[in-house]
Amino acid sequence: MVQLTIVDDVTVIATESLSKRFPRVTALDRLSVDVGPGVTGLVGANGAGKSTLIKILLGLSPASEGRAEVLGLDVATKGAAIRERVGYMPEHDCLPPDVSATEFVVHMARMSGLPPTAARERTADTLRHVGLYEERYRPIGGYSTGMKQRVKLAQALVHDPQLVFLDEPTNGLDPVGRDEMLGLIRRIHTDFGISVLVTSHLLGELERTCDHVVIIDGGKLLRSSSTTDFTQTTTTLAIEVTDSDAHPDGTRVVREALHARGVEVLDGTNGLPGAGHILLLTAQGEETYDLVRDVVADLGLGLVRMEQRRHHISEVFHSDADEQDMTKEAAVHGG
Repeated sequence: MVQLTIVDDVTVIATESLSKRFPRVTALDRLSVDVGPGVTGLVGANGAGKSTLIKILLGLSPASEGRAEVLGLDVATKGAAIRERVGYMPEHDCLPPDVSATEFVVHMARMSGLPPTAARERTADTLRHVGLYEERYRPIGGYSTGMKQRVKLAQALVHDPQLVFLDEPTNGLDPVGRDEMLGLIRRIHTDFGISVLVTSHLLGELERTCDHVVIIDGGKLLRSSSTTDFTQTTTTLAIEVTDSDAHPDGTRVVREALHARGVEVLDGTNGLPGAGHILLLTAQGEETYDLVRDVVADLGLGLVRMEQRRHHISEVFHSDADEQDMTKEAAVHGG
């Protein structure tokens, strides 16, 4: 069994040889993993078994074989008790369009057992936390996709759960909306001490948000490691420069100047962010930094950044997948 970091000997989620089979497909295949407190990313391509696992953990769908526990409770027999202690943000759009966020979240709080006054107070606090306080009385049908995602997040948090399951919470969001949602997810744990299991098919979203990442492929465990284990610092130096009137393509000019001095330089694409504006080269020590600084200064360009880069989770996953002949293209982009 793969073991995540455990705090105070508490295991938030534990599965052992968990399988879920449908007539024509195996959604989970003998999955064994332990999840400790903190923010854990569950990553895999669409169809990898992420949503199926959450439904089993909530006690909403029986496993074909194996066993699982959530907060020490057996999912096969304690589903109702688990749902009292856990929040769930589903992937699909499930919000009633004709009621306000306040009405809906209060209703969900009452469904979770909160008395009326506490439900209203908790709703106001939670909507403020997710950034919807000013819009709380508007009908949900008039909300943007990002606002609807925040309502779903609020209803998952309103009853102060010990653990929340967030299923593809950034779906449909633009880059700014994704960053804001990921920030909210991080604060769920740092501000309130609530553990989080967040699913995504985009690895890059989670490497700056999660303490730990669990990757599944075809219903099987591919890898489970702390985020820092995935993203070790490399000897590769990332350089970004500004353009100038004399050199409107500063990146190309710097590449050529460094090449003339015997330094092999790559662009920063290769599936990585930067869209060609980042140059990558192997650092040979302090002299490499000095050389880059002098070249950029001699050309009259500005140096935006020069830093040792880290592996992206997507690169590590791609390497592991190649070794195991498992390449799920949708799961290795988004870094």
